[in-house]
Amino acid sequence: MVKQMMHTYLLLFRQLLENSFFPGLQPAIAVGSAFEGWSPSEEDVTYCMLMPLVPPKGHTFHLELGAAGEMLSKNSQIRVELGCTCTEGPMEEMLCFLHHPEEELRENQAPSLLHTLCTGSYLDAQKTAHWFHQLVITSWVLLPWSSQYNLKMLPCGRSCKFHMTKGNQKVLSVEIIFGVQLGDSDIYLSSQTAEPGLIPSTMWPQSCVVAEAKFFREMAREVPYNSFHLKCLQICARILEGTAFSTYTFKMVVMHLLTTIPPSDWCREHFLLRLLDIMRYLRCCLQEKRLDHIFFGNEHVPEEIDLPPAFRTAEPPNLFQHLAQDPAAHAEAMREFHYLRER
Repeated sequence: MVKQMMHTYLLLFRQLLENSFFPGLQPAIAVGSAFEGWSPSEEDVTYCMLMPLVPPKGHTFHLELGAAGEMLSKNSQIRVELGCTCTEGPMEEMLCFLHHPEEELRENQAPSLLHTLCTGSYLDAQKTAHWFHQLVITSWVLLPWSSQYNLKMLPCGRSCKFHMTKGNQKVLSVEIIFGVQLGDSDIYLSSQTAEPGLIPSTMWPQSCVVAEAKFFREMAREVPYNSFHLKCLQICARILEGTAFSTYTFKMVVMHLLTTIPPSDWCREHFLLRLLDIMRYLRCCLQEKRLDHIFFGNEHVPEEIDLPPAFRTAEPPNLFQHLAQDPAAHAEAMREFHYLRER
């Protein structure tokens, strides 16, 4: 239902934006735990879609990837530049932003992206989310679901969130995040961030959410029918309450094990053994104060995952770097691990 709704929204938005210079919208991609099949809470599931953005006519996106050599940089930005359209042929009706007088542009053409969703020369994640937020509201009455459900928009930050309700009952929770593709890869500069209030709105961290969703789809083809690998991850995610461990930590551990333990060993009969493997792997990572990100320097990553060449040869980012730098945090993580093992 969520996928169909986003497809319908996309068709509507493309008609509404036809003569504008807002970003072009590509088909939304299902990402996150709900679509991957291991959402920790079956009672309160949020379905997340990533909406890829492309530059409008007469504009280009230049991806600035943060510090040289830094992988998964949080400081990446999307610089927007205007390009000359004077030579694009007689059928092209748009005025050139670079070579037509400003007065003529103001009177005869919609403003450029630089004057709508940018701060300075950089695409602004918050402005983009607010723009999309308004599109969802104004187009809702045109959707077939509007006759059966009510739309409740949630506060807008770097993503667009809403509930679909029926009477007083929530039926669906949806979050739309935005991204710009890094080349032809499954890596995006994304509006999503774990620290939405702590980074400038013009920063678009590099994100692997699309690659991770694709990884689980590929694993579904490899493991036997009724495999318990997702149930293992779901159980681990549920026992984290009250600890500093994140669901992403266990997700990364399970992804590593899925590439090293034969697919046939993720069946019901081996369920408890796989849970023990997950805890053992986590213990070793904690003792070494190192958990490698799976998509870097890892020959076991399925070839179907499209990664930038630099990812396959790079030194993996250490997701436990904070534990290596803070002895007190490491000691606390070890205590919490023993608590989780008992759970």
